Amino acid sequence: MQVKLMKIQMIFALFVYHVTFAQTTFEGEVKDEEGEPLVGAHVTLQPNNQFSITDINGVFKVPNITPGTYLVSITHLGSKTYTDSLEIKNDPLSISVIMEDDLLSLQSVVVTGSFEPRTQLESNTAITILNSRALVKTFPRGTADLLQNIPGTFTDPSAGEVFTRVYTRGISASVEDDLGWYYVSLQEDGLPVSLVQHSFYSPDIFHRTDLTTRKVEAIRGGNAAITALNGPGAIFNFISRGPNNNFNGEFSILGGIQGDGNEISKLDGTIGGPLGNDWYFNIGGHYRWDEGARNVNFTFSKGGQLKFNIIKDHDKGYIKFYGKLLDDFTNRYNGVAAVNWDNPSAAFGQNFNTTALLLPKLNTTIPDGRNTLGGASNSFNTSEGLHAQDLAFGIDVFQEFEKEWKLRLNIKYSDKSAEWETSQGNSLISLNNPVAYFASGAELPIGQVVFRDANSKEEVARVNNSGIVMGSSFEYLSDGRLPNDGIMGALPWYKQNETQEWIGQFSVSKELERHDLSFGISGGFSDTSTFTQASFAYVTYEPNPRMLEVTLENPGQPVIDLSDSNGISNYGRLFYGNSRANVEQLATYINDRWNIIDRVHLDIGFRYENIKHQGSNDRFAPLDQSGGLDGNVNTAYDNEIQSSTGMVDNFNFNYDYLSYSFGINYKFFDEAAVFTRFSSANKAPELNYYFNNFSNVPINQEGQVQKIQQAELGFKWNKKRFSSTVTAFWSQLKNVGFIDFEFDPDDGSIFYAPVQFNNSRTIGVELEAAYTPITNLSFLANATIQHAKATKWTVYDAADTVDMSDDSIVDFTGNSLPYNPNLMLNSTVEYDNNKFSAFLKWQFMGEREANVANGFQLPAYSIFNLGLGYKISQKLSANLLVTNIFNSAGLSNFLGVNSIGANVNDVTTQFVTQNPDTSFVVVPVLPRGTILKLNYRF
Repeated sequence: MQVKLMKIQMIFALFVYHVTFAQTTFEGEVKDEEGEPLVGAHVTLQPNNQFSITDINGVFKVPNITPGTYLVSITHLGSKTYTDSLEIKNDPLSISVIMEDDLLSLQSVVVTGSFEPRTQLESNTAITILNSRALVKTFPRGTADLLQNIPGTFTDPSAGEVFTRVYTRGISASVEDDLGWYYVSLQEDGLPVSLVQHSFYSPDIFHRTDLTTRKVEAIRGGNAAITALNGPGAIFNFISRGPNNNFNGEFSILGGIQGDGNEISKLDGTIGGPLGNDWYFNIGGHYRWDEGARNVNFTFSKGGQLKFNIIKDHDKGYIKFYGKLLDDFTNRYNGVAAVNWDNPSAAFGQNFNTTALLLPKLNTTIPDGRNTLGGASNSFNTSEGLHAQDLAFGIDVFQEFEKEWKLRLNIKYSDKSAEWETSQGNSLISLNNPVAYFASGAELPIGQVVFRDANSKEEVARVNNSGIVMGSSFEYLSDGRLPNDGIMGALPWYKQNETQEWIGQFSVSKELERHDLSFGISGGFSDTSTFTQASFAYVTYEPNPRMLEVTLENPGQPVIDLSDSNGISNYGRLFYGNSRANVEQLATYINDRWNIIDRVHLDIGFRYENIKHQGSNDRFAPLDQSGGLDGNVNTAYDNEIQSSTGMVDNFNFNYDYLSYSFGINYKFFDEAAVFTRFSSANKAPELNYYFNNFSNVPINQEGQVQKIQQAELGFKWNKKRFSSTVTAFWSQLKNVGFIDFEFDPDDGSIFYAPVQFNNSRTIGVELEAAYTPITNLSFLANATIQHAKATKWTVYDAADTVDMSDDSIVDFTGNSLPYNPNLMLNSTVEYDNNKFSAFLKWQFMGEREANVANGFQLPAYSIFNLGLGYKISQKLSANLLVTNIFNSAGLSNFLGVNSIGANVNDVTTQFVTQNPDTSFVVVPVLPRGTILKLNYRF
C-alpha cells in the first residue's frame, strides 16, 4: 500500500512538474526596413490571446507559453501586418522580424464603423487612418485642424480650437458657425464625446489631442449610417493608448511663437505598464499655455486634461476602466473687416494675420436675468473665454465564449460644463447710425454724448448727435476723435451650459461558416440646460479695441450714464434664452458579413433608431420697474434687463426611423481590393431647433428628419513602394426644413411662414496615395474633387411683416452649395533616415461660394507647413514645426456685410454690383506658428 501510494505521489509530482515547467518563452526583435527598432509594435499569439509590446529597443517577450502551434501577428501603425504560423516547443524561441512600410495603413486593423475588426484593405467603406507619424507632424491647434488631413472632409478651424466646422462629401446644409459638427460623430474609443449639440455647444469643446491618443480612424459615409448615434455623415474616432506589458512612457515639452510673436507652450506625457496579475495601466495628459495666434491683451488659452485606463486581461477577454478630466480655458476668433469683392484685403487698419477684434481684457459682473430682482449676477471675464470642463468615467468589457460567440459592453458617464464669457459680433457702427446711441437702452439719448476710456477715464471724443434725427451727420465738439468715426457692435456674450449623460453600446457577435453576425443596442440619456444672455459694449473700432465709458451730458440737465464704468450697457437686453431638455436615444442594429465566395464579402446592416426630445423654453420680458434695476433714472444701462416671466413653452417630440447600408468587397489578391457601398441614413434635429427657432413663441411643430443617401465605389492597392485608394462618391441630402416666423407687436399675433424643404447633391472623387521611390524618401498626397449643388433650395421672405400680401419665395435652386470647394489637396514630401527627418506639406483649398445666393466667392488659397526632426539619442529627439510658413491670408469663412445683424444671403450678385465699395466681414486662416519640441521616450 505504501509503495502504491509512493507511485501515485511520484506520478502526481511528474504531472505537476510537466504542467508547471513544460512552458517556455517566445521572444524576439522587430525592426523597420532600415533596420531601426520599432517601438510599440503589438505581438499577439492566438488562440491564447497572449500578447507583448516592443520596448524602446524593438524587443518583445511573451513568457509562460505552453508548447504548441500558434498564429503570430505583429502590428505597428505605419507598417504592414506580419503574420506567421509557428510551432513553439519546450525550448525558448526567438525570432527577428522586418516590418514593411504601410504609409496609408491599408493593412492596419480598423475597429471604427465595423462590427468585427478587420484590415482597412478588407473593409468595404472609405477609411483613413492618422497614425502616430501623422499626429506628431501636426501643429497643436485643435481637433478640426488635425482632421484637415482626411480626404473628402471640409474643416474650418479659423476660429481656433473650438467653434469649428467639420463635414464630409457636401453634407453641410445645417452646419452653422455655432453648430459645426451637425452631421458627423466625434468619438473617443468608440463612443461619442457628447450625445447632444446646440448653439455654442459642439463636441469639439470637450475634445483635446495629446500623447494619450494612439491613432485616429475616420469613416466617411458608409457604415456611419448604421454605427453612429445620429451622426450619419462620418465618424472620427480618436483611439487611446492601450495596455503594455513593459513599463514605458513618452514625454514632450514644446515652446514657440505664433502670429505677432505670441508665445505658446505645452507639456505633454503618458506612461503605462503592468500592475501585476494581468493588470495594466496607462495614464497621461497635457497642460498648455497659449497667448493666441492673433493679438489680444489676455491669455487666449490655458489648461489641459488627464486621461487614464486600467485593464485586466483574462482568458479570451478583458475589462477596462477608463476616465478623463478636462479643465480648459480657450476662446474663439470673430471676423475681420475687408473690402474689394474681387480680391479681398483687410480694411480699417486691420490685418488678416494679427487682428482678433475681440473685446479687450474685462472683468466685471452683469445681472442675471433669471433672478434679477433677487440680486443674482454672473461674472464676465473675457480672459476666461470658454471654460470647458468634462469629468467622464467608463467601463469597457469584452469576452469570447465557446462556439465563436463574442460579447462587448462599453458604457460611460460624463458631467460636462461649458461657460462662455466672450464677445459676439464686431461690425462697425457709424456714429451717424442711431443704433450707436439707442443700443444703450436709453429712451432718447440725443444731444452731447461723451466717450471716455473706461480704464484711464480720459475723454476720447465728445459728439453732438442731434442731427441724426433729421438725417444729418453728427459733429465732433472737441479735438478728440473715435477711430473710424464709429464704435464696434460687440455683445458681451454669456452662455452657461450643463449636461449630464450616459452613453453606451452593447453588442453580440457570432461566427458561422460563412457569416459573421452582429447585433446589439446603443443609446444614451442626456439631461442638458442652457442659459444665454447678451448685453451691449461700448468699444472702439480699431485693431486693438478699448472699452469706452459713455455718458449723455446735455447742458442744464442731469448726466445720463449710457454705460456703466466698464463700458457695458443695456444689461441683458439684447438676447435672452433659458432652456432645458432631456434626450433619450436608443438604437437597435443587426449586421451580417457574408463570405459569398472566396475573396468576396457582402456586408448588410439595418439600424432602427428612436430619439425623444422633451424640454421647455422660458418666456421672458424686459424688467418692468421705473429707473431700472437700481431705481435710478439717470443710469440707462440697467433699464430693460430681460427676465423670465414664469411662463414656459414645452416641447415633447419623438423621432424614429430605419437606416440601412450594404456593401461588397472583392479582394483581387493580398495587395488589392475593390468595394462598393450604398447607405440610406437619417438625421434627427438637434436641440438648437427648439432653443433657437421659438423665442417667446409656442413650439408648435416638430423638426424634420433629414434624409441622407450615399453611394461609393472604391479601389485600394497596397504594393511595396506604392499604395493608393480611389473612391468615387455620390451623396444626397433631402428634407432640410427651414422654419421662420414673424411677430406682430401690435396685436401679439404670430405668422409662421410655410416651411421650405430643400435638397442638395454632391458628386466627387477622393484620392489617397503614398509612394516611396527610394529608401528614406516618401511622397504622400490626398485630394478631393467634387461638385456640390443645391438641387432644390428656396427661402420664404416674409418682408419682416405678418402681412402675407408682400411675401415672396426666393429660389436659389441650381446654385452651388456654399463652403464646398471643387478641389481640396494635401501633398507632402518626407525624408527620414531615422537620425534626421524632414517634411514639407502643401495644403490647397479651392475657391468656394460664400453663400447659397452665390453672390461672393472666397478665393482659393495655399498653406505650406515644414517639419525638421533630429534623433539626439535612442530616447531623446527634437522637432521643429512651422505652420503657414508664408503667412497665407486665405479666407475660411464669410459673415456678411460689415453691419450689425447682417445676413450672409443678402449678398447677391446684384448687391455686389450695386455696392462695390461696401466693407464685409471674413474669417482668415490662422497665421504662421513655429514651435520647437523635445521628446523623450523610455
